[in-house]
Amino acid sequence: MIKKIVFYAFLTALGAVLFVNPNFKTIASGIAILLFGMIMLEEGFKVFAKGPLQKILQKATDKLYKSITTGALVTAFIQSSSLVSVITISFISAGLISLSGGIGLIFGANIGTTATAWLVAGFGLKIQISTLAMPMLVFGIVFSLQKNSSLRGLGNILAGLGFFFLGIHYMKEGFDVFKEYIDLTKYAIPGFLGVLVYAAIGIVVTTILQSSSATLALILTALASGQIEYENALAISVGANIGTTITAVIGSLSSNVAGKRLAGAHLIFNFVTGIVALAIIFPLADFVNYLSTFIGISSQDFTLKLAMFHTIFNVLGVLIMIPFIKTIEKFLMRFFKEEEGKGIEEPKYLNESILEFPSTVVSALTKESKSLYENAVFEIVTHAFNIHTSDIKSGLKSKEIIKKSKEDLKTDVRGLYYSKVKTIYGEIIRYATVAQSTLKMGENMNDRITEIKIASRKMVEIIKTVMELGINVSLYLNSENAHMANEYNKFRNKIVKVLRVINLFRTQNNKELHFHKLIKLRNEAKKGKYQTTKSINELISKNLITAEMASSLVNDKDNLNDIIKNLISVAELLYGKKDSILDTVK
Repeated sequence: MIKKIVFYAFLTALGAVLFVNPNFKTIASGIAILLFGMIMLEEGFKVFAKGPLQKILQKATDKLYKSITTGALVTAFIQSSSLVSVITISFISAGLISLSGGIGLIFGANIGTTATAWLVAGFGLKIQISTLAMPMLVFGIVFSLQKNSSLRGLGNILAGLGFFFLGIHYMKEGFDVFKEYIDLTKYAIPGFLGVLVYAAIGIVVTTILQSSSATLALILTALASGQIEYENALAISVGANIGTTITAVIGSLSSNVAGKRLAGAHLIFNFVTGIVALAIIFPLADFVNYLSTFIGISSQDFTLKLAMFHTIFNVLGVLIMIPFIKTIEKFLMRFFKEEEGKGIEEPKYLNESILEFPSTVVSALTKESKSLYENAVFEIVTHAFNIHTSDIKSGLKSKEIIKKSKEDLKTDVRGLYYSKVKTIYGEIIRYATVAQSTLKMGENMNDRITEIKIASRKMVEIIKTVMELGINVSLYLNSENAHMANEYNKFRNKIVKVLRVINLFRTQNNKELHFHKLIKLRNEAKKGKYQTTKSINELISKNLITAEMASSLVNDKDNLNDIIKNLISVAELLYGKKDSILDTVK
């Protein structure tokens, strides 16, 4: 509600300013065109972000220096720190990168975004930029109308650059006209008071424009037109850095924990960097003057000096914050906690941010499905057969486990299905379906999502079959009829063997050895389906069990074989590597 009130108040004020002072409309139009160009640039790079860019960012987070360097270079190239942030949040949410790796990328993005100032100061304000903008717009629009997604992406990038440069052109022209009617330098405030006032202006302007790059472009064009004092411009650039975190914080309010943590890291970095820069702004300005003279920048070229100042204080901020990254990570992990009581019944890896890219969807769905098996299905099946999960993972022989497991665990399979499985299964299917219908992904990724859906469906089938079988397992666990107890103990022995091999298959390195054991167990289950065993036939013929008992044994034997086959299929689909092992399965 407050956001809407502020927005409408801003629109009213903007309309009033344009009506009272028509000369301002050229500047306002330039800002609007520039912002539209940045939006098109981001949309264009999103097309290419779904391929090589994701791989680059994912591989560059194992070392801090690599993540910072990559964040800086990628942001400088694509001119969009927000796109880097979106990818980073998506990767963290899907568990592809760590929080510290994501923080490194964001720190680097803060350095990379300073390239905009260099682009505007060193290129946009030095030549007749509109002559370059027009051809970019023409070719950009032509490419953007093509069916091929890569050509459309390239078209958006070219058109975005065209609008970006055209916006700078109109802003510069607007300030040139504007200074004939009013001289804004009359409102310059010297000293530290001016630093604080203009830093606050930078925060407000960036909050309104939702882009520190747009604020910097505005400052640089005003500076080039002599409409703002150099020292005040430095303060505004620092304020813009602080102001851009407000956008990140507002955007993270509706995001998941990963988004909030990353926004928190962004806020801490920019706030600390801003405070340090404001505290030493005059010595820092002197250093910029010295460095400018040393490398040959004119003492009157304030736009390039501002670009240098902006880069230096962001690099300084990174150097200051590097020793505290682990501390920041721990603080954010404590401050932004997962919801209390959040168990397997709620997704751990599935959230809206993973739907940005195919690789994050596949990773998150795989992790969520594995979590469902390990934390729910494995436990439910084991307990339904009155066996403890710790015994499956132990070194005890299967017969010893059966011999010692005589207690009825009274497992409510139906209740566990509704509390631990049904909701998360529904979410896996929903996210998988949305991803397949909305994202453009390769055949391999599409097939992988289909495999995950099949594995999830088989887990539900396992639970529903166990629901019936578990009742009889408990009924005959300590039955007076020793023959029935013995037959159901055979069932239990089989399930122990299968669960144990699956556990080894998913946790041990020698997958091929355990895979062949699973294949053997699955073939045995296939052969045993609908075939009455010799022992059951003998019990029936000798009237050692009743007709009702015989019926239960035959049905439950078939159910057991179905459970075994489905368990092995789930293991293959979720834990089998895409190598010769899965080729053998297919």
